[in-house]
Amino acid sequence: MSYLTELKFDENGLIPAIIQDIENEQVLMMAYMNREAVQKTVETGYTWFWSRSRQELWKKGGSSGHVQQVEEIKADCDLDTLLIKVKQKVAACHTGHYSCFYRRLDLDKANRFKSEGEQVFSPEEVYDEQTEEDEIKLENPPVPSGGLPQILQEIYQVVLDRKHNPVEDSYTSYLFDEGLDKILKKIGEEAAEVIIGAKNEDKEEIIMEVSDLLYHLLVLLNYYQINLNEVYAELADRFGK
Repeated sequence: MSYLTELKFDENGLIPAIIQDIENEQVLMMAYMNREAVQKTVETGYTWFWSRSRQELWKKGGSSGHVQQVEEIKADCDLDTLLIKVKQKVAACHTGHYSCFYRRLDLDKANRFKSEGEQVFSPEEVYDEQTEEDEIKLENPPVPSGGLPQILQEIYQVVLDRKHNPVEDSYTSYLFDEGLDKILKKIGEEAAEVIIGAKNEDKEEIIMEVSDLLYHLLVLLNYYQINLNEVYAELADRFGK
């Protein structure tokens, strides 16, 4: 019996697919597949979906290059939902965010009377609905207003893109081209400049130099393929202690 005959597609011939990052287990997106999309996903090793609005197949990253390399496919107990674990290139969301699930529900606001016009999801910026064909091709994906970890993740993804897709005259691409010694040298220089700024008691200088240091540390993490979530988990574990 074919795996396609075992899966339970709905009355429209579709099955929901949840896409998850295999490295950090972050949920990236949810989309629908028909039989052909499932088959092409299995055969090609990259995710394919069915567009309900355009009524056609589309390959994730077909226009943006933000493809998803399939590592594992699971079906739930009812065989009517798929869980697909992938290696995500750059970002899953068409807005430039790494995951489509970047808005957080404010439970305090949700559990009390909601005034007219009050936003209960943050970050508050709202993006126009776009299709895969309209994916934003930005040098720097949009940085949301909320959360330091999210901002660092956005910058991390830009650095990752420069690593795999070098850009002429890009300083980040230059660092990867020069190699580890150059990256380490810059980290040492930036750390020293943070110390100098602190000794000068200059807040503006400290902020600028710490930002430079953080950026170069993100380059180092990318060099060793260390995900930011691994750092967050370490910090959370220490905080818990």
